[in-house]
Amino acid sequence: MNTKAFLLAILTVAIWGSSFAAISASLNGGYPPGHLALFRFLIASLIFLLIALWPGSKFKLPEKQDGWKIIILGWIGISLYHICVTFGQMTISAGTAGMLIGSAPIVTTVMAVIILKERLGKVGWVGLAFGFIGIILIAFGTGDSSFDISPGVFLVLIAAIATSIFFVYQKPLFKKYSAIELTAYFTWTGTLPFLFFAPGLFDTLQSATNEANLSAIYIGIFPTALAYLTWAIALSQSNASSVSNTLYAEPVVAIVITWIWLHELPSPLSIVGGVIAISSLLFVNLYGKKQRLSLQQKKLVKSHT
Repeated sequence: MNTKAFLLAILTVAIWGSSFAAISASLNGGYPPGHLALFRFLIASLIFLLIALWPGSKFKLPEKQDGWKIIILGWIGISLYHICVTFGQMTISAGTAGMLIGSAPIVTTVMAVIILKERLGKVGWVGLAFGFIGIILIAFGTGDSSFDISPGVFLVLIAAIATSIFFVYQKPLFKKYSAIELTAYFTWTGTLPFLFFAPGLFDTLQSATNEANLSAIYIGIFPTALAYLTWAIALSQSNASSVSNTLYAEPVVAIVITWIWLHELPSPLSIVGGVIAISSLLFVNLYGKKQRLSLQQKKLVKSHT
């Protein structure tokens, strides 16, 4: 992953990490999950519409053979993901939701290997295994007993799978479309199913607390519009598995911001699981870089001899 892609991915993860606390703040302040998902994407859709209509903007329409791909990916990566995350946070904390979304790199990496033919060494598979163990501990840490799991866990895990599919299958489309074009198309198509929740939205905007409304506006501008754009740019400049590995840092941001903003912390078991998952990422990246460097040095020596 080049420096630009890495920095954009880290910026995206930092913004997305803050969204979990903002979602909880809006839900606690009077927003039903459906209204929150609709409102944030109406804001993001309007932002991308203004960009598309801006003088000098060169937005091209999707080719006919790509139309259904964009629509289906928008429904999976935008609609399904955000419905599951938003409704899931009704029964689990913001920090726990952030840690569960950290499981996305596991699915993304496996799919990238199978679908995009990206290579993954033994170190990578070991790291994924440890990451999966961490996710299991996070899930069991959400229940009232050692073997109880909150319903929201399953919704957020579905969201993690949905976003993995979204990241992997959008990659080939960057050969034809720019990052901002694809992000706009995904946002617009992903917003359409949310219109089902339109009845009563205006009443919610009036009755919700000021903190809830400001949080919803923040989510619409930054995690929804800006962060999806910076992520698309990062993804277009590197391979899917490397960029997605930065998502392991998202739980750290989510927990810290949730603790500062909402004074909430996940259970000790969930935190242990999160530490294991994040540590597996560090192990893969640090050891993997040394391994790749060593292979490059061997090839260089061999070429000289």
